[in-house]
Amino acid sequence: MAPLTPDRTAALADPVATQAPIAPPTIMLPLAALCVGAAAMGVSPVFVRYASAEIGPFASAFWRVALSLPLLYAWMRFDEAGRPAGRPLVGRESGLAGLAFTGDLFFWHLAILGTTVANATFFATTAPVFVVLATWLVVRNRPSAGTLGGLALCLCGGAALLGESLEIAPGRVTGDLYGVATAMFFGLYFLAVDRARRRSGAGRVTFGLSLVATVLLGIVALTLDHDRFWPVTGGAWTTLLALAWISHAGGQGLLSVALGRLPVVFSSLVIFLEAIVAAAAGSLWLGEPLTGIQCFGGALILVGIWTARPRPARDGAA
Repeated sequence: MAPLTPDRTAALADPVATQAPIAPPTIMLPLAALCVGAAAMGVSPVFVRYASAEIGPFASAFWRVALSLPLLYAWMRFDEAGRPAGRPLVGRESGLAGLAFTGDLFFWHLAILGTTVANATFFATTAPVFVVLATWLVVRNRPSAGTLGGLALCLCGGAALLGESLEIAPGRVTGDLYGVATAMFFGLYFLAVDRARRRSGAGRVTFGLSLVATVLLGIVALTLDHDRFWPVTGGAWTTLLALAWISHAGGQGLLSVALGRLPVVFSSLVIFLEAIVAAAAGSLWLGEPLTGIQCFGGALILVGIWTARPRPARDGAA
């Protein structure tokens, strides 16, 4: 972990410093980590689609976190080499993040079963709305006009990216509400990881939350997918390892890295890149061609992220 500078000490002391100006040299590396992490999470639907030939959706969620644990544990030990041992593997904030991640995946799969994939995806991408509301109403940190404008553009872009597949129907209300619950839990996940990173390194935070999620999702999977729990073929195990190491260890791990350095609201907006990557991956590997409206939606998301970007600190600013 980097040594504490006066600026970083102030940020640690103030748990709501989510919109503070960030100097350009500070933002570039964590922003790159966030973008790569969003891309890694964006390809997860491809892996899940292939794995679903042998196992159930809740089982795939379990294996996603369970198979990542050895890699995440090695990362944590490497990151903390030479430091005193004896700390608990799961801190309070990491445990909350693990609970939130479990809720995110659980309600996401319920949404897919109860409504269209397009609706489930759109409502799940509203997570930044709940991050903004929490930081505004609970923490009393009012978002800037750039943040609100960027959020509006990203939401419009997300809707356009789904194209004509997005529709509201009375028979799918329950599934749509599951999608909203997904967003709420994912928003809570962002806030919990952001808080956990003020106390611990990214490796420890990601391992701790994954350990909690593994236990909880294991119970869910054995209950709801007990007849389709174990992968049978080597191809299924390879797909699940890719899901665990690329989308979870890589995606969630890099998100943890970024949340230690970037404002939580802005980080939640950058995750909209996940939707762009998912659409591109579907076009490349699943034969789902992109339309002009979807491309326009992707462009809107990029403009929204740029609009909400943290502004460089001014000379002499506190």
